[in-house]
Amino acid sequence: MAKVMHNKLSGLHVDLKNFFILCKPRVTALIVFTAVIGMFLATPGMVPVDILFASILGISFVSGAAAAFNCLIEQKIDAIMARTKGRPTVTGKLSSFQTSVFASLLGGIGLFILFYLVNPLTMWLTLGTFFAYAVIYTIFLKPATPMNIVIGGASGAMPPILGWAAVNNVVGPESLILFLIIFSWTPPHFWALALYRRKDYENVGMPMLPVTHGESFTLLHILLYTIIMIVVTFMPVGSGMSGLIYLLSALILNAIFLYYVIKLYKNYSDKLSMKTFKYSIVYLSLIFSALLLDHYFKISLQF
Repeated sequence: MAKVMHNKLSGLHVDLKNFFILCKPRVTALIVFTAVIGMFLATPGMVPVDILFASILGISFVSGAAAAFNCLIEQKIDAIMARTKGRPTVTGKLSSFQTSVFASLLGGIGLFILFYLVNPLTMWLTLGTFFAYAVIYTIFLKPATPMNIVIGGASGAMPPILGWAAVNNVVGPESLILFLIIFSWTPPHFWALALYRRKDYENVGMPMLPVTHGESFTLLHILLYTIIMIVVTFMPVGSGMSGLIYLLSALILNAIFLYYVIKLYKNYSDKLSMKTFKYSIVYLSLIFSALLLDHYFKISLQF
């Protein structure tokens, strides 16, 4: 009897682990992190604890559901690509039915939490973000155009707006600046990975920029979009949203990012491409952390 119970518990643990993997926890964590920063930047004081936790729970659930639907839709592609062939939907650890039910329940619960415990605006914005990623980007844009990540990046840039709306029940202009930072960051971030994984994308017939236009063209666009990103990251300073702490942080972080990108542009290697990709994740985390630090310990600038 004890052995049967142990086997059932072990099986449950494995299933829960696979469902957790479906939610792409690292991506979801970054989404929730930037949403939380948006929440804190939306108020001069402390975010109400009930709103904070309800928003974290609701946004993370819907984000996880979107990731699960993405895995469901791209099963055949994921089976060919080295980066994704271990996903539970590919290995058969989770069936399409299980994934559909799980994603539907998770997303539904997340939207319910946002609607009733946060506010309807945040729920509708989150639902729109879900639809933009799981349907417009995954089904239509990704297989149709090499600029998929530029257009589709809008959904990934929404979390700070969701966080802002959760606190103030409006989409403030400051939240749009936060949106633009992530929106301009997405292309150089993703194209660095796409260069490293271009053979995978080529094998599945996915029209990523390195596949359709080649290495040199992609490197040039990484450089150009990085310059755009750098300009955008100084908008919080120019608008009076941030002060000296953020300015100094942005200068340092942007200098390092530009160093990686220029080095990559001049002498490409897969190793350097992955270093650039990994730094881009650190960069976004630190630039938003600097915004938060500056928000509560602001040192005004006099121009």
